[in-house]
Amino acid sequence: MDDAKTYLSPVWTHLTELVVTHAEGALLYDASGQAYLDFTSGIGVTNTGHCHPKVVEAIREQAGRLLHGQANIIYHPPMLELVQELRTVVPQALDTFFFSNSGAEAVEAAVKLARQATGKPNVIVFQGSFHGRTVGTMSLTTSKTIYRARFGPLMPGVFVAPYPYSYYYGWSDDDTTDFCLREIRNLLAMQTSPAETAAVLIEPVLGEGGYVVPPARFMRGLRELCDEYDLLLIADEIQSGFGRTGRFFAVEHFAVVPDILIMAKGLASGLPLSGIVARRELMARWEPGSHGGTYGGNAIACAAAVATIRVLREEGLVDNAARLGEHLMERLRAVQREQPVIGDVRGLGMMVATEFSVPGASDHGKGLVSAVQKACLDEKLILLNCGVHSHIIRWIPPLVVTRDQIDHAVDVFARAVEKVGTAQMAGGR
Repeated sequence: MDDAKTYLSPVWTHLTELVVTHAEGALLYDASGQAYLDFTSGIGVTNTGHCHPKVVEAIREQAGRLLHGQANIIYHPPMLELVQELRTVVPQALDTFFFSNSGAEAVEAAVKLARQATGKPNVIVFQGSFHGRTVGTMSLTTSKTIYRARFGPLMPGVFVAPYPYSYYYGWSDDDTTDFCLREIRNLLAMQTSPAETAAVLIEPVLGEGGYVVPPARFMRGLRELCDEYDLLLIADEIQSGFGRTGRFFAVEHFAVVPDILIMAKGLASGLPLSGIVARRELMARWEPGSHGGTYGGNAIACAAAVATIRVLREEGLVDNAARLGEHLMERLRAVQREQPVIGDVRGLGMMVATEFSVPGASDHGKGLVSAVQKACLDEKLILLNCGVHSHIIRWIPPLVVTRDQIDHAVDVFARAVEKVGTAQMAGGR
């Protein structure tokens, strides 16, 4: 089986060389039966844990009834049930759905809807954003140049505003908010007029760009700014949705309702399904037949999503994310007090960042983070990085994680940081 690896495209990077044969909850198992604590959730996908029995049963049951029913041809019960379940968790004002397969497809759908519904071409995005790697979505992505380099020309009509990243700027949340809102106004005055701007697209918690939580006043100010200039506000909740932040959607923390909400990742516990939701009045401006897809809203994926939402609600996993997320940050801040290489700990729920800061390091701490990840993997803990310089470790365990598993993971992390960080600070950068 290892020989088969050589036939896979090298465009995929690989965090580990593990061949995982099965998984359960927060654990992955290799062929020898060795368990690894997975604090990546497949990049924020398996919010209900790996192979939750109720999700698995829903998949099995649906597989014996209907594998594929194309949405332009028929309706199928799983999609209709999913709409009913989603209406209980999305903002009440958003009531009309469109389904796709991947997060990038959903972003593309949101942009197409915004452009056609408003008759305006341009979109404002934010520094550090990640919205996908298709030709359209990589044009919206600014978290790393590798996602865009040598793929041009990019889609035109995209303008970039600063994300309210207070730690990066070294300012208070109020100063950062004032600056960022002012820069959006400047953008509208200098580069893309409101008459040509369809929408502002934002991650309510920055994902790949660093797990940055914006100040609540910024998010409310952005909503007001969009209303003032007649712009649509699109919330990319691909990574922050479905309980990840301790609310079903991150926008709930800010009491902000977007015009279009994008969802994927945690929606179907690992099956490919994404979607957007908007007001009926907005969706009605989307010309029938101008957008679609063969597999969007697949029956099995929809059945998995119905089960996922029910599990999140019935088993209290959103509350678990909020409660244990606070515990995780408390533990990580205790490690931070002992280890000066950790510059910041931040997050909401189970979407937490530890940002490393190594004064004078030419790689901004990337090497240190890689070494910490390797040391953690040696103790069977899997962690992902993020940030423009890959200098941040992100904590995204499944929402079924236990307090004991969090404590064990932080203990492993603390040992790794102490071992690696001491050498770095001593001059071994």
